[in-house]
Amino acid sequence: MYRLRGTLLGPDGGHEAELYVDAAGRFADGRPAGAVPLVDGGFLVPGLVDAHCHVGIGPHGAVPLDEAALQAQTDRDAGTLLIRDCGSPVDTRPLQDRPELPEIVRAGRHLGRPKRYIPGLGLELDDPALLPDAVREQARAGDGWVKLVGDWIDRGVGDLAPLWPDDVLAAAIGAAHAEGARVTAHVFGTDALPGLIGAGIDCIEHGTGLTDDLIDDMARRGTALVPTLINIDNFPGIADGARRFPSYAAHMRELYAGARGVVRRAAEAGVPVYAGTDAGGGIRHGRIADEVAALHAAGVPDALGAASWRARSWLGRPGAEPGAPADLIVYRADPRADPVALRHPELVLLRGRPYRP
Repeated sequence: MYRLRGTLLGPDGGHEAELYVDAAGRFADGRPAGAVPLVDGGFLVPGLVDAHCHVGIGPHGAVPLDEAALQAQTDRDAGTLLIRDCGSPVDTRPLQDRPELPEIVRAGRHLGRPKRYIPGLGLELDDPALLPDAVREQARAGDGWVKLVGDWIDRGVGDLAPLWPDDVLAAAIGAAHAEGARVTAHVFGTDALPGLIGAGIDCIEHGTGLTDDLIDDMARRGTALVPTLINIDNFPGIADGARRFPSYAAHMRELYAGARGVVRRAAEAGVPVYAGTDAGGGIRHGRIADEVAALHAAGVPDALGAASWRARSWLGRPGAEPGAPADLIVYRADPRADPVALRHPELVLLRGRPYRP
């Protein structure tokens, strides 16, 4: 049992707080006898959230489960205590039973088309009409999320193109909702977005092709955006490696140039924006602080909340309240003033267990 004192950050800004952790690893309602002082001073932040992460994917595809566990541990040591895993070819359910690893909310396998995504990562459907049934299967296999590949390069046209007809998307997203699951989609360009948003999708990943009209539609519907800005920084390199497809290369450079403006306009319009690194998808694990800093620089007014209390609420997880798992990060400097402070956690408390990175 522990006692923690400091400035607790949250939706109300911040206030001085004294928190207690009981023997079950939860925040106590009251002051349990025998609590040992653990923290006295500093800034207390409810466990960080990486809302776009891939535990089980490495530079060359799927990795063994023990390597996936090390990925999750790296995220934990950076302060990420809740992961929304946006598609993995590895069954990571055994990791959910390990108390020293962050909570993983799984989306099952990516759903794509043959030769229209990274080989070996997703399930490839020969016929688009199979998507609703595949979505039902992944909704039952995951933890309340399904991941679609919304667009990818079509070598026949030499540029990004949608994978699914609009009527199929509407049926598939409806099928997920009937199973109690939400749907998100990888989308770089613009063309796939109207069908996905119009079909009632719950979240867009990356979203670099969003126009002002689409942003307004997302805001009206409450559709979330997880922009993964530190991965979008890879777009120039992708363009450099795509000389056989000059239209695609030019398109990727254009999307990269406008990405920060898209995120700023989305936040200003009221689109819920959350922090996700795309770790495992070309980004190393443990970089949530860099994504928060990128969102802050892009003009997201509550970049820390996008990776903490707001993201936890979006995923149905509590903050630092009595009865909740004691998931908390302690910092000496105020990460609201300088998100770079998130790179230096003094203490990570996961389910009431202290870790010093």
